[in-house]
Amino acid sequence: MTTQPEHPMHDIADSDPEAHRIAQPPSTPEELRAALALIAPDALPTFDTERAAALRQSREQVSAAPMRRFVGQWAVYVAIERHPDRAARLRALETRAAETDDVREARQLAAEIGRILDTACAEAGIDQAQGAA
Repeated sequence: MTTQPEHPMHDIADSDPEAHRIAQPPSTPEELRAALALIAPDALPTFDTERAAALRQSREQVSAAPMRRFVGQWAVYVAIERHPDRAARLRALETRAAETDDVREARQLAAEIGRILDTACAEAGIDQAQGAA
């Protein structure tokens, strides 16, 4: 017998070529971990290690800030990785940016990377204006 999640993880759009794309999960450690298990299982050890560190820091600092940062970071990661084409494009851009010596190309690459990250932040519900203040 299998247990179904309380919310639908699969959000398949007819016009979407990414047939196994999942919906952006709520930004909780448990929901993000469940999404990672489906879309990026190789990231689970890093997620678990970083979660333990964030919990430890939160306890030591008596602050929720380390856990909020952890959840935000991983929500953006999931927002990127749930779109395989987007994730592959981001990796290609980052690789090219690390290799180029052309300032003009570097600016173009950085701009496209920024657009991908902005989109992922929006999907993850991250208020970027808050961090800019």
